[in-house]
Amino acid sequence: MSDYDFDLFVIGAGSGGVRASRVAAGHGAKVAVAEEFRVGGTCVIRGCVPKKLLIYGAHFAEDLKDARRFGWNVPDCGFEWQVLRDNVLAEVDRLEGLYGNTLDNNKVEVIRERATITGPHGVKLASGRDITAKYILIATGAWPITPEVEGAEHGLTSNEIFHLDECPQRIMIVGGGYIANEFAGIFHQLGSRVTIVNRSSTLLRGYDESIRDRLLQISTMKGINFRFNAQMEAIEKREDGSLHVRFQDGDPIDCDVVMFATGRKPHVDGLGLESAGVELTDKGAIKVDDYSRTSCDSIYAVGDVTDRLQLTPVAIREGHAFADTVFGNDPRTVDYNCVPSAVFSHPPLAGVGMTEAEAKNKLGTVKVYMSDFRPMKNVLAGREERALYKMIVDATTNRVVGLHMIGPDAPEILQAAAVAVKAGLTKQAFDDTVALHPSMAEELVLLK
Repeated sequence: MSDYDFDLFVIGAGSGGVRASRVAAGHGAKVAVAEEFRVGGTCVIRGCVPKKLLIYGAHFAEDLKDARRFGWNVPDCGFEWQVLRDNVLAEVDRLEGLYGNTLDNNKVEVIRERATITGPHGVKLASGRDITAKYILIATGAWPITPEVEGAEHGLTSNEIFHLDECPQRIMIVGGGYIANEFAGIFHQLGSRVTIVNRSSTLLRGYDESIRDRLLQISTMKGINFRFNAQMEAIEKREDGSLHVRFQDGDPIDCDVVMFATGRKPHVDGLGLESAGVELTDKGAIKVDDYSRTSCDSIYAVGDVTDRLQLTPVAIREGHAFADTVFGNDPRTVDYNCVPSAVFSHPPLAGVGMTEAEAKNKLGTVKVYMSDFRPMKNVLAGREERALYKMIVDATTNRVVGLHMIGPDAPEILQAAAVAVKAGLTKQAFDDTVALHPSMAEELVLLK
C-alpha cells in the first residue's frame, strides 16, 4: 500500500495538466487533478479555441463582400454579436465536457477547487482537506498582465473579451503581440473602429521583420489605426459608459472598450511554492530542468508556468514526456528546436525556424528566397492584398533553416512545410518537388 494518497497530484487542468494526468494514469498511477475554474485551461476555455471561432465568424465579413465578384447576389447582411458569442461559448462548454470525460474515462479524480502546496509531498484544498502525493505537477499556466495605470480597472483582458454584451463601436487594444493583432483583426471585421496602442515601435517581436511589416501595411490599408511609442497615463470612465484614455504625449482616445494585450505572466501567485523550496526565475516562472523537474525533486512543472515556449502543443508534449519519464520508465525530453507558430491575424502569418536576422547572426552567410504575390482569390475579388513567402537558407549547406509567410491559410500551409524544415531538408529538395497547381502552397517550391 502506498504511503501517499495519490501517486500524482496535478494542479491545473489545462492542456499540459490533462495530458500528463491521462498518460500517467495509463501507466498505472493513481492520479488526481485540481482545477479551480474550468477543465480545459486557457486554450480551450478562454484562448486559442474560442478565439479561432471568432476569427472564422469575422472572416465572413470579407467573404460576403467577395462573393458578389464571384456571381453571388448577396444582400447587405447585418451582424449579431450575441449569436456568435453564445454559439462560441456553447462550443466551449461542449469541449470542457469532453475534457472531463477523458479524465473520467482514464480514472483520474477531478477535484474542482483550488489547491496549494504545503510541502514536497503535500497539498491543501480550498475546502481544508489535506492530501499527500508522491509527485506533484504544477500546470497552472499563465495569466494576462494588467498595466499599472490609473483607471486600469475599466479595461479588460483576453479572459473577459469573449463575454462582452455587445460588439463595441470603438475598441482600443493595448499591446503589439499576437493577441493584440488577432483581436484587432476580429473586431475590425465585425465593424468596430480599432486602434492598436503600443508602447514601442515594434509589432510581433520575434517574428521575421518582412512578415510583420507586411501585416502592418495590410492592417493599415484595411483601416486599423496604430499609435506607436505611446505611454498611457490614465483611463477615465464617463457617465455614458464610454472610456477616455489619456497619454503622456499626444491626443487622448475615446472608445467603448479598452483591451489589455500586454503580455502574460506565470500563474504562481499564492501557490505556496516557497513551502517546498520551489525556485523561480527573475521573471517569476518556475525553474525546471530538461525533464520538467523543479528545484524540489518531487515537484515538476509544465506549460506556460515555466520559462519555456508558451504554446499549447508544447505544454501537451511536456506533460506527456513528464508522465512517460516518471511513470512509464521511458525518460524523455522535449525538442524545442524548429517549433512552428502562427498569428491568426487578418490575414494570418506563420513561421518556423530562424528569422533572417537570427540566421545572419548565427550562421553569417545566408540566402533569402521570397515570393510576393496576389492570391488568385484576391485578384478576382478586386483586393490588392498580397501574400509574402520567405525562405531562409544556410549558404554553406543549402539547408532550409527558416520559413515564414503571411497570407490566406498560411498556418495550414506552414504546418506541412515545417516537417521539411525540422527534417533539415535543403532548398534543392524543395526545388525538386513538382508544384501543385493552382495553389498558394506551390510558391514554396518555386521560390527564387
